[in-house]
Amino acid sequence: MIGLPSKGESAEQILDAMRASQQQDVNWHDGRVWSLVFHARDDVSELLREAYSLFLPTNGLNPTAFPSLQKFEAEVVAMTASLLGAGEAVVGNMTSGGTESILMAVKTARDWARVQKPDIDTPEMILPATAHPAFEKAAEYFSVKTVHIPVQADFRANVDAARAAVTPNTILMVGSAPSYPQGVIDPIAEMAAMARERGFLFHVDACVGGFMLPFVRRLGYPLPEFDFSVPGVTSISVDLHKYAYAAKGASVILYRNKALRRHQFFVYPNWPGGIYASPTMTGTRPGGAIAAAWAVMHYLGAEGYLAIADVVMKTVKKLRKGINAINGVYILGDPAMSVLAIGSDSLNVYEIADELAARGWHLDRQQFPPSLHLTVTYAHQQVVDQFLADLAQSVTQVRRFDVNRLAGSLQVKLVQMTAKLLPPPLMSRLAAHASSLVGFKGAHLPQRAAPVYGMMAALPNRDDLNEMVMDLMDQWTQPETPADNEP
Repeated sequence: MIGLPSKGESAEQILDAMRASQQQDVNWHDGRVWSLVFHARDDVSELLREAYSLFLPTNGLNPTAFPSLQKFEAEVVAMTASLLGAGEAVVGNMTSGGTESILMAVKTARDWARVQKPDIDTPEMILPATAHPAFEKAAEYFSVKTVHIPVQADFRANVDAARAAVTPNTILMVGSAPSYPQGVIDPIAEMAAMARERGFLFHVDACVGGFMLPFVRRLGYPLPEFDFSVPGVTSISVDLHKYAYAAKGASVILYRNKALRRHQFFVYPNWPGGIYASPTMTGTRPGGAIAAAWAVMHYLGAEGYLAIADVVMKTVKKLRKGINAINGVYILGDPAMSVLAIGSDSLNVYEIADELAARGWHLDRQQFPPSLHLTVTYAHQQVVDQFLADLAQSVTQVRRFDVNRLAGSLQVKLVQMTAKLLPPPLMSRLAAHASSLVGFKGAHLPQRAAPVYGMMAALPNRDDLNEMVMDLMDQWTQPETPADNEP
């Protein structure tokens, strides 16, 4: 058990220890990571640090105490809305991230339906298979039933399936601009028209694309309509700590009008401590994130964002051409902007990911279908040639015979055979011990993770996989012991 130190340590000791721990993190600054971090330039990062530090102690909970934060938030929301086809009526708030923005959209839809459709006992939300899991979280939190629809061969939501999924209990339909897994834009106009005709709300998840697509469009790339210019779109979520290059966590949730947003608000007037009101999920709201978002948007301006988007899209063009030229791998679908997925019909992409990891690259592994995810940012312009060279070498390596990879493949096949032969209850009991079998140690995956992903995919009962992942999450909250770092 690790307890609070009995005596304080020096600032120098503490910072040295933190820098040492940081050495284990992915190398985001040099463009070696293809998710999680959005780095523009060092001057932008320096401004974010200064702006965030300036407002570090402040709290956005009470705008009467910090009118500066109220000003910053209102202007950030207005600037964001102006990019997305907004009229004068569009309103919104800043949140801590895309998940909170999505939670607010679903909570708002539920409470709107309680007023507008009081006969509904079990509200339903229609989600394409590629919709972000935050909608599943919102459904669980706010007791909204999810109705899943498939995507087409091009990975865009199936409009016919969406139409067939509508029931009298439908309160919300969701489309992505773009979807995270393959970077394609759902048929927003058709889906929103359906929602408008049938009398329910339609949300556009533009967390990834909201601050990129408007500039991609200005650069002349063909894009379908996806924002408030589309009749029937009632809310949009946009992350600022992605392609607005703001400090984490900063996102915006927008609504077509004030009447709709009122269902998002929480007010409790009967507390002895005073009237309590909060517009979003959280109470305390870090002022630094609000101030830093305002600062970077003023620093870059439309011209700066357009120039960055131009660099990013040129990098994307080079990546797409280079990846498709490598025999055995290809880009899935037709991505609208700078979110891509690498697939293969003949090779194990998880083994390719392992080879890339050994060369210092961090990519997310995806499923249904198996693929590797790339979110391209400004930082990747400097490494695109090296990445393509390493990808080609990794593909070549995976084609070769390797004893370790063969052993991993046999493990996966063994799990697949076992799943077919054993009764489900016995398979579930075995899966309960699977975290040790697949190579988890402490809070870490093994260096070669392809067998892990293969065996997880082989589990017939997804609830068993839920338990495995929750076991891992339990381990993440435990301090490391020396044994956790042993080879």
